[in-house]
Amino acid sequence: MSRLSDLVESGERTIVTAELPVVDGGGLEAVRRHVARLAPYVDAINATDNTAAHAHASNVAIAIALQGLGVEPILQIVCRDKNRLAIQADIVGAALHGVTNICCLTGDDVSAGDEPETRRVFDLDGPQLVRVAAALRRGTYLSGRPITPAPGLFIGAVENPGAPPFEYRVRRALQKAAAGAGFLQLQICFRLDRLEEFDALAVRMGLSRRTALLQTIVLTRGAKALRFMNAKVPGISVPSDVIERVDRAADPGEAAYHLALDQARHALALPGVRGLHLADMRRDGSVARLVTDLGLERTSHGHDPAIAR
Repeated sequence: MSRLSDLVESGERTIVTAELPVVDGGGLEAVRRHVARLAPYVDAINATDNTAAHAHASNVAIAIALQGLGVEPILQIVCRDKNRLAIQADIVGAALHGVTNICCLTGDDVSAGDEPETRRVFDLDGPQLVRVAAALRRGTYLSGRPITPAPGLFIGAVENPGAPPFEYRVRRALQKAAAGAGFLQLQICFRLDRLEEFDALAVRMGLSRRTALLQTIVLTRGAKALRFMNAKVPGISVPSDVIERVDRAADPGEAAYHLALDQARHALALPGVRGLHLADMRRDGSVARLVTDLGLERTSHGHDPAIAR
């Protein structure tokens, strides 16, 4: 099994994962540069799957590259672009290379991307994809045809704590946990009261006992990125006073960092949250600073020291 699954099972420390920035060119050296900046501070790194409905280097290729660099990958898989045959092939194919952490997403609609004429697939939705992955882990394709040996998958999914109705969101997350999701990377949530309400329901309904909740924290450079997310990213709402506070600060970059730090501290203080998932838009060493300021430095890593070179 993966180190990530061991951490979830043991509960021995706060978990930190991160999202690898998208790669469009530059070969493996581009991946290596991102990894060198992130790997010493996190437990695993997501290989994204055409994030925000934009085409990028494939999720499977990036996950295998991460594995080759000695980093534990999390293979993101969205339902938007591929049917169940292709999805099963990607999961099993990645597992052949030792990639066993997967994160299941329905995916943003193509209207969110730069090629809105793209044909949607959505042969599966998020909860169905978790069940497909669980079947593969048991050693069978959906057809019932056996896989020997079965891939030792550690399955995760996502949920949005900031989008009402909150009880529906928790119930949907419970469906994913029941289907086999061992961790949930929660969507960015700038409205702290909504995150608190989601967490309270997650604890009361038993979700946080069944799966590890990792709250996403985004590190931005300033108000421009916050306005973009509020206007363009489905499911994310950034309060106007938060944007203005960053915009009017004497040092907007520093104010944006402290916004992320405060959000991380708030999330980790909630009883149902097991860790953080970091989305770094700054790419300036802020991940290292954030992890250090939170007192979450990694004491040991399975990462190849060559990545730093």
